[in-house]
Amino acid sequence: MSTRIVFHGQNAASFHEGFSDRLQHEAELICLPDTLDEAGRAAFARADIILGHRLDAEQPRPETVRLFQAVGAGVDAIDTSRLPEGAMLCNCHGHDIPITEYVMAALLNDCVPLAEANQRLRQGDWYYQSGRHLHGELHGQLLGILGFGHIGQSLAATARALGLRVRAANRSPVEAQAYGLEQAFGLDELESFYQGLDALVLALPETPATRGLVDAGAFEALPEHVHVINVGRGGVIEEKALFDALSSRRIRRATIDTWYVYPSAEQGAPHPGHLPFQTLDNLVMTPHMSGWTQGTLERRKDAMADNINRLLDGREPCNIVG
Repeated sequence: MSTRIVFHGQNAASFHEGFSDRLQHEAELICLPDTLDEAGRAAFARADIILGHRLDAEQPRPETVRLFQAVGAGVDAIDTSRLPEGAMLCNCHGHDIPITEYVMAALLNDCVPLAEANQRLRQGDWYYQSGRHLHGELHGQLLGILGFGHIGQSLAATARALGLRVRAANRSPVEAQAYGLEQAFGLDELESFYQGLDALVLALPETPATRGLVDAGAFEALPEHVHVINVGRGGVIEEKALFDALSSRRIRRATIDTWYVYPSAEQGAPHPGHLPFQTLDNLVMTPHMSGWTQGTLERRKDAMADNINRLLDGREPCNIVG
């Protein structure tokens, strides 16, 4: 009997094309929608392997599943208590390259006003002509990276290549010299970490330990000119503290890609917060897009198919969580 592999939800279905070509074993590939009908619930419950990003009381217990393969790095929406004994949960990465590029685009856009200069010149306004008004540069700025995993390490290397000075803060110790960092801090040293930053990038998962980690006190400790960029999880920044810091101009600018409210069957396509972030003119808002590229899809297909091949070969999969 072939292995039953379920792709659950729209996100997981993005990885279906070309996936079978990467498998070394016979398998039946089944794509199911986010909301399951009776037949879908039966298929989900009988799956040997599930690719998805969510497991909660809305789905039946997958009693026969051997591997729940998260289709991204985050596993905060996967309730492991619903997995049978012996089942493994794995995640995957492959998104560090585009997220690094997204962060650099946000930083460069803040310094080099190409869109504004273009718009002005089309109206005959030479505002940014050499010898008149200056624009900024990144070289020499101090970048703080909060969370130093795959994304943080990739970002540090790229930022240093552009001449930024980099420091990091992380739950586990980081050897600063090995990554060319000016300094490395623990999560119990954040007040010192925040001092003097020109930009702060959050690349942390949301866990009980990190939820609300960046709160009103953090915004008080940060310099007023700082640019805060969140590509980790929305809940790492306390929502009201972020809104208040921006609306009061306590911080100069933010670029936020991960949020507090997401589309759902009940809400449709809502604004991404419980507060009116869309009214703020010192905020760039994007819809959790930073890591979503064709390159990410292909790298994750390779990683997830390799995990399935490993499992079916009797070898240990990679990136086991917990």
